[in-house]
Amino acid sequence: MAEKNEEAPAEKAAPKAAPKKGKREKRKKEEKGIHSIYKIEGEKIVRLRPTCERCGPGYFMADHGDRYSCGHCGFTRYKHT
Repeated sequence: MAEKNEEAPAEKAAPKAAPKKGKREKRKKEEKGIHSIYKIEGEKIVRLRPTCERCGPGYFMADHGDRYSCGHCGFTRYKHT
């Protein structure tokens, strides 16, 4: 019987993670709820976001910076720049 020369596989050292360069500032979260959709001026209620043109009143569109989007039907309206 011949002896087998078994060599252990060379283990590669995992690269070390880069040290953190400081803590990031946390973003202030936008408040959710009914007060983010409506604003009260005097005795009148003003809608802050547009309603969906396809779904009708009651379906507000989400504000995505450069566009408004309906979460119900997917309709998208781009803002004028």
